[in-house]
Parts: sequence; C-alpha cells; structure tokens
Amino acid sequence: MIDLESVRDYCLSKEGNITEEFPFDEETLVFKVFGKMFLLTNVSEIPLSLNLKCDPERAIELRERYPAVSPGYHMNKKFWNTVTADGSLPEKALYELIDHSFDEVMKKLPNKIRERAGGKK
Repeated sequence: MIDLESVRDYCLSKEGNITEEFPFDEETLVFKVFGKMFLLTNVSEIPLSLNLKCDPERAIELRERYPAVSPGYHMNKKFWNTVTADGSLPEKALYELIDHSFDEVMKKLPNKIRERAGGKK
C-alpha cells in the first residue's frame, strides 16, 4: 500500500519548480508546481488520503467507479477529488491520478513557464 514517503518522493521527482510546504497548518502537506497546488495530504491521516486536481468529467467517472474517490474535501468539488489510499484503488492508478493532477495544473500555466519545465505548449 502506498505511504506518505512514497508520495513525497514521487512528487519531488517531477520536473519543474516543485515545492512542499505547510501553508494551512502543521498537518496539511501541500505540493506545488511553480506555486500552484497539485496535491494536498494530511500527514497524520491513516489511511493516507490525497486531494488531487482532476478534469471535471474524469472526476465524476472516477467517483462512480472507485469507492476510494470522492469529491475533494475542502476544495472545489468540480475540479478536485479526495483519493483514499486504502488499497481498493491500484497503486499504479493512484500514481496516474497524481500525474493527471500535475498535468492539469501545468496546462493552466503560461507557455513560458511550461517551456522552462520541459512541458508541452
């Protein structure tokens, strides 16, 4: 089962200006790319849950398909999902959702910033 350290390592390995911070409190760890959030998690919660940005149509599909995926807790529920790492969602799929969240944030950034990160226009 996926753990916080694995998620942290994965996020920090992504290309771009990746930061990790606690902007809200001592328990909510936030990963940002070029200052924009792409993953939030509570470091004390077991099982681990992740708030991830998602394309709105895909968000609905994921919520219907997986019990571990629900509307984003304390987030815009149209664009964010909370994914509980309880083992019901395959680990590979969880990493794909992290990638999707990262990509959703990157595609909203100006071209100049994306180019610096090696991203697509």
